[in-house]
Amino acid sequence: MPAADRPAYCRVLAVATPVPDSEIHLEIWLPDAKSWNGKLLGTGNGGYSSALAYPQMEAALRRGYAPAGSDTGHTGENLSFGDGHPQKIADWAWRAVHVMTEAAQQVIARYYGRAAAHSYFAGCSTGGQQALTEAQRFPNDYDGIVAGAPGINRIRLNVGFLWNWRALHDGGADLLPASKLPVLHRAVMSACDALDGLEDGVISDPRRCRFDPAALLCRGTDDAECLTPAEIGIVRKIYDGARNPRTGEPLFAGWERGSEGGWGAYFVGRREPARLDFWRYWVFRNPAWDPMSFDFNRNVAQADAELAGIASNNADLAAFRSRGGKIVAYQGWADPVVPPENTVQYFDRVERVTGGTAGFFRLFMVPGMSHCAGGSGAITFDALDVLDQWVTESKAPSQIVASHSTNGKVDITRPLCPWPQTARWTGSGRGDAASQFVCRSD
Repeated sequence: MPAADRPAYCRVLAVATPVPDSEIHLEIWLPDAKSWNGKLLGTGNGGYSSALAYPQMEAALRRGYAPAGSDTGHTGENLSFGDGHPQKIADWAWRAVHVMTEAAQQVIARYYGRAAAHSYFAGCSTGGQQALTEAQRFPNDYDGIVAGAPGINRIRLNVGFLWNWRALHDGGADLLPASKLPVLHRAVMSACDALDGLEDGVISDPRRCRFDPAALLCRGTDDAECLTPAEIGIVRKIYDGARNPRTGEPLFAGWERGSEGGWGAYFVGRREPARLDFWRYWVFRNPAWDPMSFDFNRNVAQADAELAGIASNNADLAAFRSRGGKIVAYQGWADPVVPPENTVQYFDRVERVTGGTAGFFRLFMVPGMSHCAGGSGAITFDALDVLDQWVTESKAPSQIVASHSTNGKVDITRPLCPWPQTARWTGSGRGDAASQFVCRSD
């Protein structure tokens, strides 16, 4: 972005060394005092990368926020940074964002002569995990949190990637060609798109979809438009999710019907499983470890025990709720990276453990949305503005109006409903306007 077009601000770069073997680089951007809205916005990261979310920070600066970001205590994305360095793993998992937040709050108070009136955090994927980690571990850091597609069950997410890859390779070569994914996806959409009464290119609630890949069974010769029995078995394993082969116990949620178009990024067509270095450097500490040697009966428990600090599964958010904190979470139903069911399961556990979520935590499921962005549905919305209104004006979101654009022009609007409600077409109009839908729980 041209410097001449950027609002005036002071860029503060700092290094924190809270414990030995910890070195966290962070940035705080301070807008001109006249344009500052009085609020701090902490920003999240993606994957295991040290990259700061500069586009998000730039957008926040334009809205008057003082944004902050960190490198999570390492450089690059190769997970070897954690090999033999448990403090650096802790930095990535939870410490860096907290340290960044405390530093930003101090710098803001010194620079402007007053503390931030409100502090928010917003992130997606790993950033979504960071958001909920803050609510779980440091409930006083933020007044409000936006958590998108949160990869909170981090160990089991990597178990899921490994499970899918193994399903594809247990017979040797890649057993499901990536060229068949479009065929599979079209069949799913044909079977389930209209279940909500409207054929619009999205599945409103994939949990209602009962598509069986056996419908594509090859009748005779294998070709590009059908699935072999082996391929059908693989697809079913991906839908069903990882299980303990001895007990049958579910280990992680499966991927939803409607997400097939994105499977190529993380398991189909890959020579090795996604996040292989997690197992090689963080769990087994062996750069030559063979993913085919993983034991889904024994090794999952081993990873859970050794790396308990990197998961953010604590559903007891009572402390965050008690201090008046608010959470706006969102998750794409067509996400091919973080299975939507995992996010739903966490929200439901918070509901049970905390004794209700309505007053502080709302989850919005987004039909047709891929991982954090993209997809065929109404996927554009301003979660930060919704959060700000909830915190500052006590306007709890009963829905979020999202939009879809073609060639830069909005052509569809649709309400996103607080879970467990879903948007139902009223039957009037063409189904391209939010006013033609109602949020219902049945």
